[in-house]
Amino acid sequence: MKLNIKQVFYIGLAFFVISMFGSLYDAIIGKMAINSYGLGHFWSGVLLALDNILALFLIPLFGSLSDKTKTKHGRRTPYIFWGIILSAVLIPAIAMFDANQQKKVQEAEIPIVETIEETEDGKYLFNGEVYEKEKDALKAQQALVFEVTKGNMTNFICFLLVIFLVLTVMAAYRSPAVALMPDVTLKPLRSKANAIINLMGSIGGALFLVMSHFLARDYKSYVTLFLIVSGIMIACLLIFLWKVKEPLLVEKVNKEKQLYGFAEEEEGETPGEEAPMPADVRRSFFLILASIVFWFMAYNAAISKFSVYAQQVLDLHFAMALLIAHGVAMIAFLPIGILSSKIGRKKMIIIGIIILAVAFTLGIIANKSTKFLIYVTLSLAGIGWATINVNSYPMIVEMSKGSNVGKYTGFYYTASMSAQIVTPIISGYLMENVNLRTLFPYSLFFTLLALVTMMFVKHGDAKKIEQA
Repeated sequence: MKLNIKQVFYIGLAFFVISMFGSLYDAIIGKMAINSYGLGHFWSGVLLALDNILALFLIPLFGSLSDKTKTKHGRRTPYIFWGIILSAVLIPAIAMFDANQQKKVQEAEIPIVETIEETEDGKYLFNGEVYEKEKDALKAQQALVFEVTKGNMTNFICFLLVIFLVLTVMAAYRSPAVALMPDVTLKPLRSKANAIINLMGSIGGALFLVMSHFLARDYKSYVTLFLIVSGIMIACLLIFLWKVKEPLLVEKVNKEKQLYGFAEEEEGETPGEEAPMPADVRRSFFLILASIVFWFMAYNAAISKFSVYAQQVLDLHFAMALLIAHGVAMIAFLPIGILSSKIGRKKMIIIGIIILAVAFTLGIIANKSTKFLIYVTLSLAGIGWATINVNSYPMIVEMSKGSNVGKYTGFYYTASMSAQIVTPIISGYLMENVNLRTLFPYSLFFTLLALVTMMFVKHGDAKKIEQA
């Protein structure tokens, strides 16, 4: 029993595209909302949560639909094809509407955030006015920008509409793209395969961050960057279609199931009729889902708000710090996949959660004078997150059958997206109304909750007989 690494690599191109766009959305859209349109942290958090609100409904729906889809190209490939094509066409329009808004703000001669100065007595000077707190100066700047937005509402509405369309399309093919890996991979090999898939996703995110370091400076047009992202998406789709022949791969894995005795697990299975999950397995299933909610509450808040946090708290450009996190994760993915098959998925996830907790603790300590700590924070966070991600999805689909992998993939994303809906809003509210530095304590709190729930999970590891 051996994993076909090349095959998983080509399958991972779909997740590469998804992760590249996810990094774009988390890093840039919030900055657009604040810098170009004058929205506060709370409303920018609402906008960042929009993709997860749509995904909460669309990912389970299209996961189940793809389970039932039958075409000559397979169950998942049609969704991947149309999803990438449509999103690649729409993505540049987001940057074009933002560029138009930036032009309006510049014409209004509104000072940018970087002109806020700290006085010797600890107050803040902006546009000739003195403010007691930095957040008050930031709100004053945002208020001026928002006045421009109110006078340019057609552009703002179009900006939101295009985002809505892109997010809808991306959500529609995410579940089929992710479900393709377990469709064509035997259960005991899924942690290793998922390590490669996550490596591909991390490379996608890292590639975007490299490009953004040169092409996504604050208060500049993002059009070129977004056009390059769309071009890469199309190129990945062409390679995917050339190398991944889904029906042939499914036929091959079905033969391997017969050879290794895994087909017996799915005997008697009929569409729409599933055996009830045993009570102890169901308990573990819900505990895993709860853990997923908590660690996504923690990690997504830190990452989605980091570009703004880095700018306003640490006086640091976000791209290089996040790039380090991606780089460390890329190095860690494959060793994590190998180690997981030896010591078990649950143990590896608990180790990952502990590493994540240490990372966020260092994030709490980091400030402008000790900003080097943020690089350690994000490096550890990259390792911890990689350790969790490699093993969490395989634990969920371990409880599925061959005919409902898409459905269980939907369960996984329902949990993760539910968390990502509320966490940018809550963390944004705290940053805006309490203190910007609430971000990492918030993330640490939910990481510790995930540790508690995960300790009680008893199922989801690959069966010992399968690892022989």
